[in-house]
Amino acid sequence: LKLQFLYLIATHTLLTLPSHTMAPPAKRQKMSASKPKLYTQFIDGKFMPAPAETIEVENPSTHEILSRVPKGTVADAEAALAAAKRAQPAWEATPAASRGKVLAKLATLIRAKADELAASLAKEQAKIMALAKIEIDCAAEYLDYHNGMARTYEGEIVNSDNKNEHIYVHRLPIGVSVGVCPWNFPVFVMMRKIAPALVTGNTVVVKTSEFTPNTSFDIAAMFNEAGVPPGVINVVTGIGSVIGAALTASPVPGIISMTGSVATGQHIMRAAAANMTKVSLELGGKAPCVVMADADLELAADAIHASRICFSGQVCNCAERVYVQEEVAEKFSKLLVEKMRNTKCGVPTDEGVQMCGLVNKDQLDKVSAMVERAVAAGAKVECGGRKNPNFKAGYHYEPTVLTNVKQTDEIIQQEVFGPVLPIMTFKTWDEVMTLANDCEFGLASSVFTTNANTVAKAMTSFKFGETYINRFHFEAIQGFHAGWRKSGLGGADGKHGLHEYLATRVVYWQHQE
Repeated sequence: LKLQFLYLIATHTLLTLPSHTMAPPAKRQKMSASKPKLYTQFIDGKFMPAPAETIEVENPSTHEILSRVPKGTVADAEAALAAAKRAQPAWEATPAASRGKVLAKLATLIRAKADELAASLAKEQAKIMALAKIEIDCAAEYLDYHNGMARTYEGEIVNSDNKNEHIYVHRLPIGVSVGVCPWNFPVFVMMRKIAPALVTGNTVVVKTSEFTPNTSFDIAAMFNEAGVPPGVINVVTGIGSVIGAALTASPVPGIISMTGSVATGQHIMRAAAANMTKVSLELGGKAPCVVMADADLELAADAIHASRICFSGQVCNCAERVYVQEEVAEKFSKLLVEKMRNTKCGVPTDEGVQMCGLVNKDQLDKVSAMVERAVAAGAKVECGGRKNPNFKAGYHYEPTVLTNVKQTDEIIQQEVFGPVLPIMTFKTWDEVMTLANDCEFGLASSVFTTNANTVAKAMTSFKFGETYINRFHFEAIQGFHAGWRKSGLGGADGKHGLHEYLATRVVYWQHQE
């Protein structure tokens, strides 16, 4: 909720421009180049020697090379897993309250360097500074939340059918956890993998994205000061097909938690199957937003606009397609088009910027190609629909609204992961539920309405792991972030997310009279 609230403030307290033209770039500030920093793998409580091969990390806004990071090897994966395995028994034996205090200390250290970390995050991702600061703050808050859970997660006592027998259900750490993190929210998701695992007595190997690893390594430099014992958290990076494959195919992990694409999730499931390793996967989404005729249209347009431009549309549970009831379709579409057209685009250091470019050229080309195919199939471009010509550097795509699309179109069925919104119309609730649920993904959904009966129907009609009513798509840390169908298995956040990192042992104790 905090993430949602702060980001809405960041994106909706800005002046808008006349609706007849795309907003020009925000006021530009010069970004100076510096010598690329060398990061190395963090294993067993220390940074490793310089690697034989490295990967260059680019600033997506300027094409400046920010750093060089290890092109991780199978040996790196094995060393990290071995360190985590060695450290796990002693960490499990540490009282949960003491484990929680380590998380709290790490949160304090992160907050002390929040501005520096946010600046690093914004540079390596082309993320607006306001959102980068929120991500760092929410990462620290996630640690604090799980510190609070150290004393509250528990087992059970179950009634027995037998005389003089007690049945105890113990919840115990699963062992070594592998956390595979994405490039869109690398710091927050890293804490999402670390916090519940550590507080429950597990050790962790984090594999960061090779596109956005810098800030994660900066935080790894804080682990020793926070009191994290050597081997309890290890951070590595590299190409997924090499180091990622070695981590996920190993018999060492008790759980592999991954956030990323469906294709990567399927690869991980196949690799984990050989060892029957538990997987928890948060994958793609194609969130439908339903706007009823009785909705507050201004609120709906604001929320859907904010959702789609959040990190340039590169968010798995944010708005991907809009269904608006026919009676208000023209009015709502005009509102949404105006807001998308007036989005202030720029780079992270620009004044008042609402949206930056995409993370890399592959992502830009993918979004551009999907829109081109949609137009070829008959879609009408209401605004945007092209690479942003106002920028010489970066991977900028204009905020785009498409109409005259069909349910079977790729742009309605497949995840765009960019600032593109297709709009369809509907007549009845039953019709729109058929349309909304006609999708291979099942992560997030939303409805905008003032009718309590519609709200009640929405809570049981959407076939998605999350349903948002009259608000922006961002989850709460005490909820449960989980998808259906190809959006994944398992989940994160709250007590249910914590249980992902716990195994059960049932003890039957029969005693004499």
